[in-house]
Parts: sequence; structure tokens; C-alpha cells
Amino acid sequence: MWFDRIISQLRMAQVIRNNLKHRPDSERTVADLIEERAQTDSEKTFLLYEDQKISYGAFNEASNKLARWAFSRGVEKGYVITLMMENRPEFLIAWAGLAKLGATTALINTNLKGRALHFALSTSGGSFLIAGAECLEALSSLSEMEPALGWETHVWSDPLTPQASELPEGFSELDPDFERQPEANLDRGIRSGLLAGKDLFYIYTSGTTGFPKATHFSHTRFFASGDVIASIARYSSREVIYNALPLYHGAGGAIVPSIVLQRGCAMLLKRKFSAGQFWDDCRKYGVTGFQYVGEFCRYLYNQPEQPNDRENTVRCIHGAGLRPEIWEPFVKRFGIARVLEGYGSTEGNTAMMNLDNKPGAVGRIPFKKLHNGRLIRFDVEASDYVRDENGGYLECEPHEIGEFIGQIRKSSDSGYDTFIGYTDKAETEKTLLENVFEEGDTWFKTGDLFYRDADDFYYFVDRVGDTFRWKSENVSTQEVAELLSIYPGIDFVNVYGVEVPGEEGRAGMAALVMAPDAEFNGTEFYHFILNQLPDYAAPYFVRLCPEADVTGTFKLRKIDLQAEGFDIQRVQDPIYMRRDKKKSYVRLNKDNFPFPERKPADEQTDE
Repeated sequence: MWFDRIISQLRMAQVIRNNLKHRPDSERTVADLIEERAQTDSEKTFLLYEDQKISYGAFNEASNKLARWAFSRGVEKGYVITLMMENRPEFLIAWAGLAKLGATTALINTNLKGRALHFALSTSGGSFLIAGAECLEALSSLSEMEPALGWETHVWSDPLTPQASELPEGFSELDPDFERQPEANLDRGIRSGLLAGKDLFYIYTSGTTGFPKATHFSHTRFFASGDVIASIARYSSREVIYNALPLYHGAGGAIVPSIVLQRGCAMLLKRKFSAGQFWDDCRKYGVTGFQYVGEFCRYLYNQPEQPNDRENTVRCIHGAGLRPEIWEPFVKRFGIARVLEGYGSTEGNTAMMNLDNKPGAVGRIPFKKLHNGRLIRFDVEASDYVRDENGGYLECEPHEIGEFIGQIRKSSDSGYDTFIGYTDKAETEKTLLENVFEEGDTWFKTGDLFYRDADDFYYFVDRVGDTFRWKSENVSTQEVAELLSIYPGIDFVNVYGVEVPGEEGRAGMAALVMAPDAEFNGTEFYHFILNQLPDYAAPYFVRLCPEADVTGTFKLRKIDLQAEGFDIQRVQDPIYMRRDKKKSYVRLNKDNFPFPERKPADEQTDE
């Protein structure tokens, strides 16, 4: 057992070592990395996109043209420019060019519209907006917003989107001026004094619990995020990494580009994720690895099995969200040799990675003195921390659920545990916990519940707030969802708690997406539940949805589902209620609806 722990720690030491070499006080930034790669691998393929093959040299030249275009409009070191564009080469060219000037790019979620989009843009601090023509419809939703942004918006044309004959007032076409710019590198002195600890991006939270918040993302973090995975996966310059994740998100927009640029390999970039086309793409382009998040792998697993499922060159996958119930079937079906499941957040300062192929685990901390993360006891019912008689915080014992927190060290010289937080100082302060184990210490509250086993492997349980209380028992939505997902014919499960008039706590409700060839049978489902879950954890209500409600990064959304609850006057989808006397789930209608009065849902926002 101790030998096993030592091996795990040596692997973790490699992770930390790779982070330590990327220092915030270094003058080498991502712009330098791009120019170095263009010099050494000018003709080598950087990007595969649809029918295009873009070399490192061509990418660098295009980013130089963008830099010169932006410089002619007054952009310089320290400026913030906002970017809203779907996955395509111009997205990468835009931020790379701005990085050459020492500017920060705020990456806007292309799914946003209306108030959420207005909030994201107005809080970015941007000087102007670079927008893909494909986003003009979403941007038009801002026309009647108050206060008006009053920004310049420069539109980059899109071959897949017909260009409007006339752009709205305040919008101008970027392409003509861009094409006239020289391709040579700018004088490096134009970004003189820029340190790697400064912001490369603002990356926004997913917006599943309110308006998206902008998070600092430095050059240091960009280097470290990809270097760790590339080193552990033993990636070389011969790899082809599939990127079907949105470029506005940390996984697709930072981790994958970081891996590719630092290893000098190729990225297969997809405009949109297609589960049906995915493995054909892998075979066509010789893909050797890919990044996943959320329900990404479940979409792939839910596709009909094919005789050539294992006929691919993928040897390593990495990300977060490969759930225990499909882990082993997934890797067996598609012949995946290695899974690097991990845990971390864009705004956070603590992370883990499962380096041992342990199904279900998000990471291991074999010797916690060498790690800044701790698991402390949390009372779900009271939504507060459990304290000792002196008011001190308590660490969790094995198999005890608690919140994971990361210590914010007074001085950090790496990308490993640096805490920067949000651009909004007030929002950042909400995530801090002080005087936890000693006077004056400060910790970042991740908001994530975990437990660890006796071997110090960590397992994700739920987000704080997603775990609910029913019949005096705590119910983990994640654990219930994992169990329900093995029921035959279910493609997706989303579990959440809903208020029931006259009852304390919240009853469980499951939104199910059935497979195309499957039908929901209330009696069969009831007996399955009866044998799998205790009464308090068994869903009280079931909602049949035509498709999964997910964010652009494949995270399941719950806010709208919770707000609508089981009210058949608001919900068009079929809703079933558990009837123990009938030993079945019975569909609700106006004649058997048991709750004539419902509490009004608070107005909430979502991505």
C-alpha cells in the first residue's frame, strides 16, 4: 500500500514540477510561444478545420495581421477586447493577435443572448467587440437593452453564414482592413514588460446558477494547464488532438490549444460537436487524444454500437465528467488505453488528477501535506460547515462527504496553486473562507462536495446546493442520477429537488431523456427503483423530456427544471408521480393532480 502511494506521489510530483517551471514573473508569454513554434515548425500542421489545413507559420502570420489591425485602432498592452465567435480558425487568430499586443481577450459564450449577454459584455471592461457574423442574430437582442453598450463591433465574416447586405449601426466589417495588414512579426518591444502572470483571457463561468462571471486566466495558467496533461499523457509532436469543445471555455479554448502549441502537434477543430460523426473523424484524421467535459462521453456512448467502434487510434482522453457507471463500458467499447479524469475550475486554485486509471475517481492526494486541498465537513441541511466545540473546522474522515477547499498561499510562484478569482472583487470575496485551521489562513471554497476512500482517492458527489434534504435524509442528485442512468432505455438523467406544498425539504424529481426506441413504463421503473434506492432517495416525480437541457460545455442545467417543478399547467412534457399503493409511476393530469396550490418560483436566470 505504501509503495502504491509513493508511485502516486511521484506521478503527482511530475504534475507539480511541470507547473512550477511556468512562473508568473517570467517575461515569456503565450505570444512568444506562438512565434517560437512558427520559427521551428513553420510548415507543420497546426490546425485541421473542415477542408482547411493551417500551418504554424500561416497561423502566426494571420495573428500578426490581426495584431496590426488592432494596433491601428489604438489597442495596446493592458487593453481588454471582447470576442464572440463560434469555433473556427479566426477565433484562435483573434486572441493570438491580441496577445501579441499584450491585450486581454474576454471570451463570450456564443449561446448567450438578451440580459445574460448584455451582462457579460457590459462587465468585461472591453474596449470593443470582435464578433463572428454567425453571432449577429444574438447581438441584435441587445438593441433595446438599457443602458446601451455604445461599443464598436467589428464583424468577421463567416463562410457558413450569409453576410447581411447592411450591418447594424455601430457595426463595421473587419475583413478588408485585416487583409491589407503585413504578415511579419511585430517588434516584441510593443509588449515589453508584460509578465506571464497577467491575464491572457477572461473566461466566463457557465451561468448555470445566475449570470456568467468573468474569471481571470493568465499566460501562466495557459502554459501550466496544457503542459501537465501533455506530460502525463506523454504526448509528442506527432499527435492529433480532437477539439469539439467550445473555444470560449477553459477546456476547449485553453487546455487543448496549450497542449498543441507546446508539443507542436495538430489540433482537429470542429465547429460543433457531433456524436454521430465523432469516431469517423477520429479514423479519418488519425486522432490520438481528446478533451471531454460533462456529458460529452455519454453522448458518444449513447450512439448505436458499430462493428468498428474499436478501430481508432485514440489512446488517451482527458477531462472531467466521465461518470462511474459508464467509465469501464466506455473505455472497453472504444478501446481507450488511458483516461486522465481530473478536477479543477477556471477560477480556482486547487486541482486533482486521476493518474491511476481508477474508475470513478477524480484524483488522488496520497500525501496531503504536499497538496493545498482539504476536505472539510459540511452540513447539507443547514448549508453550513460543521464545527468543533471551539468553532474550528473539521476535516472529513474516509467516506464522509464534505466540501473541497484550496489554501491560498501568501506567495505562490507557479501556475499550480495561484488564486486570482473573478474580475468582480465582491464575487471573489464570496468564495473565500478564513481562519480555517489557523489564525489568518485563507481558503478558496470550491462549492463542490466530495468523499475520499481509505486510499485517498477522491470522488465527486455534488455541487453544494444540489444535494437536498427529504424525509430527514440527505440526497445526492449526482449519486441518484448515476444509478438511474443504468436503467434500460435511458439516455440522460437530470436529478434535482422540488418543493412540495405542506412538506419540509424537497422531493426528488428526475428529468429523463429516453432512447429513440424506448418507452417509459411506470410500473417497471417503479420496481427498478424499489430494488435500487432507499425510499427517501427514490424520485417522487419523473419528467420525460425530448432532449437533455445542457450548457454549451455539456453540463446539465437544473434551474429552469426546478422552477417549473411538477406543475402540469406550466410543463408540456409528460410528468409522472410515484404511487406506492399502485406500485407504479402514474402520469399526472388535471383530474389526479394532487397539489392545487404551488409556491411561485423566484425569477432566475440561466445560460
